[in-house]
Amino acid sequence: QVQLVESGGGLVQPGGSLRLSCVASGSVFSTYEMSWYRQAPGKERGMVAAITGGYANYADSVKGRFTISRDNAKNTIYLQMNSLKPEDTAVYYCSILINGRRSWGQGTQVTVSS
Repeated sequence: QVQLVESGGGLVQPGGSLRLSCVASGSVFSTYEMSWYRQAPGKERGMVAAITGGYANYADSVKGRFTISRDNAKNTIYLQMNSLKPEDTAVYYCSILINGRRSWGQGTQVTVSS
């Protein structure tokens, strides 16, 4: 069973940057889709960015500001978040999709506020 552990969340001012990391344990292969989702209070969880192999896609709300990347040797994905806005405030979850089953990390809080 894959375990996912996120880190890198915190409090940042509007316009600032953060980098989230997610380390996957277990039998993880580079061809599986890995992604970042987020959930704000009172809202549904939604996809922020996903990467499969070398192909990445993003939610419209973060295009041009966020970048997802992966280091297969370390079983790690990253989410570089720039030009952060208050509306980016949410719990961010790492996810992996293996054979139709999605697994989740415990989440890391990102708060954008002055």
